[in-house]
Amino acid sequence: MKPIQSAPELYAHAIAIEREAAVRYGELARQMTDRGNEAVADIFAALARMETEHLASLEARTAGLALPGIAAGKYQWFDDGAPETAAHEWLFRLITPHQALRIALDAEKRAQAFFERVMLTCDDAALRALAREMAEEENEHVSMVSRLIERTPEPVVDWASIYESSARTDTLRSD
Repeated sequence: MKPIQSAPELYAHAIAIEREAAVRYGELARQMTDRGNEAVADIFAALARMETEHLASLEARTAGLALPGIAAGKYQWFDDGAPETAAHEWLFRLITPHQALRIALDAEKRAQAFFERVMLTCDDAALRALAREMAEEENEHVSMVSRLIERTPEPVVDWASIYESSARTDTLRSD
């Protein structure tokens, strides 16, 4: 990645990151609602609102600025296809709340690392300060999602009993 050297370029990336996060958190909230997990749905809905508010703030700060284009899909969390693709839907059917939070944590960490990299590679002090502000915001998101992960246990899957049950069914079918 070539170093970012202007505020409009940094803002364009930040907007793309926040837009993706808001959309994905909204999807995860709907998925958890569909699965009857209202507590986790509420968490993802709150995260979606937070990201949407941050996106609106960034868009307000950049009103009137000419922002460079960011390649579609550059910051996608899940896959390169449209949200309707089979892989995307398959993931949502299988994902647990804990796994969804882990995906969110990875995305928040990538965003934080991006802004930290800008801090370390740009020459302009004002741009460095802006990147630091954005990295600190992402650090707050990392901390929040990390705390949520700690309070959201990963379900234990008893693979042996699933295998035994499947083997018994297969034996019954062959008789």
